[in-house]
Amino acid sequence: MKTLVKIPAIGEISNRSGMKAIQQCSDGHYAVGREGVESITATGDGKVEFIAFADRTLAYVSSAMGYPAYYPVHPVEMQKPLKAVLMDLDGTTVHSEHFWIWIIEKAVSSLLGDPKFRLEASDEPHVSGHSVSEHLQYCIEKYCPDKSVEEARTWYFKHTNFEMNEILKGRGKKGAFTPAPGIKEFLYELKAMKVKIGLVTSGLYEKAWPEILNAFQTLGMGDPNEFYDAIITAGHAIRPGEPGTLGELSPKPHPWLYAETARVGLGLPFEDRHSIVGIEDSGAGVVYILLAGFTPIGLGGGNIIDSGTKELCSNYCQNFDEILLEIKG
Repeated sequence: MKTLVKIPAIGEISNRSGMKAIQQCSDGHYAVGREGVESITATGDGKVEFIAFADRTLAYVSSAMGYPAYYPVHPVEMQKPLKAVLMDLDGTTVHSEHFWIWIIEKAVSSLLGDPKFRLEASDEPHVSGHSVSEHLQYCIEKYCPDKSVEEARTWYFKHTNFEMNEILKGRGKKGAFTPAPGIKEFLYELKAMKVKIGLVTSGLYEKAWPEILNAFQTLGMGDPNEFYDAIITAGHAIRPGEPGTLGELSPKPHPWLYAETARVGLGLPFEDRHSIVGIEDSGAGVVYILLAGFTPIGLGGGNIIDSGTKELCSNYCQNFDEILLEIKG
C-alpha cells in the first residue's frame, strides 16, 4: 500500500483510502504550490478538503447552502483514562437512517406531486449525515430545480410531524427506530467506568427527541435526560411566525455541535480534548469529531468507507464490544 499524502496533524493517507489528491481548493482560494500549500486532499464524497502546509493543515468544509468555512486541524490522540465519550444518534446509537431518507423521499414526492417518486440508490450518500436543508438542496438540484429549499422544508416537516406523532401514539412506521445492537450494555459499561456520556445529533429537536425517547423505552432504560450527562441537538426548526435556533448551516461536518457538547454540556475545556473520544458511523461525523479536536472512532455499518474517511479514524470497529476494548485497553 503506497502513501498518497502525509497531512500535518492527521498523518499518512494511503492511496487506497478513497481520498483524492486535488490541485486546487474548490473555492479557488488555495492551490498546490502557492502560498506554501504542499498538498490538497479531498474526502471521497468531496465534502471536506484538507489544505496542507509544511507544519499545519486547514480543512475547507463545503456547503450546499452557500456558507462554507475553513477550520484549523488539531492533532488528536487518545489519553486514558477517558473523561468523556460523545456519541452520534442516527446510525450509531439508533438505526434510523432509512426512516429519515424515507421522509426526504416523501417530501420530494409531495414537491413533485408524484406519489410514485422514489430516490435512487446513488442518492443515499447525499441524503444522510448532513443537515435537512443540504439533503433537500441536493434533491432539488437533481429532481426539481424549479422548486426552493423553503418549499421542500415545509413538506419535510409536515411529514415529519405527522410520522412522529404517529410513532409516539404507537401506530407509526414499524421498525423506524431500532436501538443499535449492544448499545445498552455499552452505555452501562461507560457508566460503570464513570465516564461522562454525551449524545450528539445534527438532527433538529423535534426529530431527535421522539427517536431517543422511543429507543430508551424499547431498551427499558428510563428517562434519557437522567441517563446522559448531556444531550445536544441542532435545535428547533424555523417556521413562519416562530423562533428557531441555529442548526441548518452548522451541522456535520462542521465541529460546533460536538464542541458544544464537550465544552458547554459536559464542562470540559479544550485542553481536555485528548481525553475525549467521539463515536460515529458516517464520514461527515468522523470529520465533525476531528475538527472539534477529539479522537474519532468509526463504527461499521455507515458510509465511512464509501466516503473515504476510514483513515481519519483512530480506530474503525465493527461493534461496541470492539470499541470498548479500544477505550479500556
